[in-house]
Amino acid sequence: MVRKQLKRCAWAEGSSAQMLRYHDLEWGVPVHNDRKLFEFLVLEGAQAGLSWKTILDRRRGYRRAFHNFDVRKISRYTKKDVTRLLKDKGIIRNRLKVAATIENARRFLEVTIEFGSFDGYIWQFVGGRPIKNKFRKIAELPAQTAESEAMSRDLKKRGFRFVGPTICYAFMQAVGMVNDHTTDCYRYRQI
Repeated sequence: MVRKQLKRCAWAEGSSAQMLRYHDLEWGVPVHNDRKLFEFLVLEGAQAGLSWKTILDRRRGYRRAFHNFDVRKISRYTKKDVTRLLKDKGIIRNRLKVAATIENARRFLEVTIEFGSFDGYIWQFVGGRPIKNKFRKIAELPAQTAESEAMSRDLKKRGFRFVGPTICYAFMQAVGMVNDHTTDCYRYRQI
């Protein structure tokens, strides 16, 4: 019996098992859990200038180093924690990115107080519902959109860092605010 091979987005084809799992189970699936939203905000910011594979390979290290993305704990990090993190080979040891994670945790808590949850705040940029794009080829996917630009402006105004419009769009893709699976990918219709 010949098993039919699933058609995936071109960026996932021929990838590692970890990247395939990410594509198949996470990418583009709507996320409404604040801890998970913060995790993706951190990871997408850490990706700046790097590949997603590099970050995905270190995801376990990030979870360990940053107390499983416990925003309250991270918001209380001190210089001692920064020193510890800059020695941790399980994460990207970039001082600006580490400092941004701590600062973003503090701003994240402010947003949750103002809006009741980060979820309630962040999903307003797409009107509370995922945008379902209809791209046929990966080359058609934009690097940023009007929504990601608006999100970036507002996050920056609130004091968040490493939240440019391209990072925000990658975040939107990751947490399912947009469905950017190509139309020939088996996940496109499932999501």
